[in-house]
Amino acid sequence: MNKVNNKKALITGITGFAGSHLAELLLKEGVETHGIQRWRSKSDNIEHIKNKIKFHEADLLDAHSMYQVVDEVRPNYIFHLAAQSYVQSSWASPSNTLEINITGSAHLFEAVRKTDKDIVIQIACSSEEYGKVLSDELPIKETNPLRPLSPYAVSKIAMDYLGYQYYQSYGVKVIRTRGFNHTGPRRGDVFAESTFAKQIAEIEKGTREPVVSVGNLNAVRDFTDVRDMVRAYYLSVSKCDPGEVYNIATGTGRKIEDVLDIFLSMSKVKIAVKQDKDRMRPSDVAVLIGDSTKFRKKTGWKPEIQFEKTMKDLLDYWRERV
Repeated sequence: MNKVNNKKALITGITGFAGSHLAELLLKEGVETHGIQRWRSKSDNIEHIKNKIKFHEADLLDAHSMYQVVDEVRPNYIFHLAAQSYVQSSWASPSNTLEINITGSAHLFEAVRKTDKDIVIQIACSSEEYGKVLSDELPIKETNPLRPLSPYAVSKIAMDYLGYQYYQSYGVKVIRTRGFNHTGPRRGDVFAESTFAKQIAEIEKGTREPVVSVGNLNAVRDFTDVRDMVRAYYLSVSKCDPGEVYNIATGTGRKIEDVLDIFLSMSKVKIAVKQDKDRMRPSDVAVLIGDSTKFRKKTGWKPEIQFEKTMKDLLDYWRERV
C-alpha cells in the first residue's frame, strides 16, 4: 500500500488541454504522476514537464494495453480525461466519437475492476449532456433531465452512466464530474474562444486579413478557467462520494458575442467580424449555466481566476505561437 504522503495518479489524456494543466498541478502537489500516451502521439502541451512524468504506452481502444498499465502502475487515483472532445467532430464522425468515449471508458473501468476496486476514478463528463435546457431550468442542477443535442453529448451520457453502473454493480469508485466549459492557455483552436484569440493574434502579426470568422455568437456558456477546473478534479478524488455526479461551474453565463468583444477590446488593431456558415452546427445548445452548489459544499472549491485574466492568458498564448 502507498503511504498517505506518497500518492500516485494516472492521467488518461495527459497530453491534452486539461490533462497538461492537471499534470502541472499534481506535480506541484507532490503526487507521483503517470500518463497514458498513445503510440507516436506527441504534444507541445507537456514539453516543459515531460521529464517529471512517467509515461506508459497504451490506447483506450486496446483493452489489453489498459489492463497492463493499470496493473503496473496501481495508482491511488485515475483521472479519465482522454476523449474525442470536440462537438463539431462528432457530427462528422459519430461512430468514432461513440467508440472512443464509450468503449474506451469501458476498457478502463474493466481494467480497474480486475486490478483494484479501491482505485478512485474521476471521469470528466460534460455539461453538453444537458443539451436542450428550458428557460425555467437555469442554473442547471445535476438532477436536470438530459436531452443531448450532439453525438458527443450522447457519448458522454453513456460514459457517465457506465461509471454509475460500475459503482453500483462492482463497487468501482467512480466520481462523475460534469464540467461546464473550461478554457485558458493551450485550448485547442477548434473551440470558439480559442479560434477567436488565434485569429486575432494572426491579424496582429499581419499574416491574416483583419477579419475574424465566427459561428453562432448567440450561444451562452459558463466558462471556468482550466486551472480552476483541474483543481476541482483533484479535490473530487479525495472529497467526493463514489457513484455521485457533480457539476463544476462558475454559475455565470456569457454570450459568445461578449467573449469576442473582450478579445477585440484587447487587440492592438481594428478588426471586422464575419459569420462563416461552416462554423455553424446542425443543432446548438442555446444556454448552459451550471449550479455547482453540491460540489462546492462537498469540497470547498470556488473559482479563483477572473474571466478577463483567462482571456488575456489565452490571447497571449496564441501571440507567442503564431
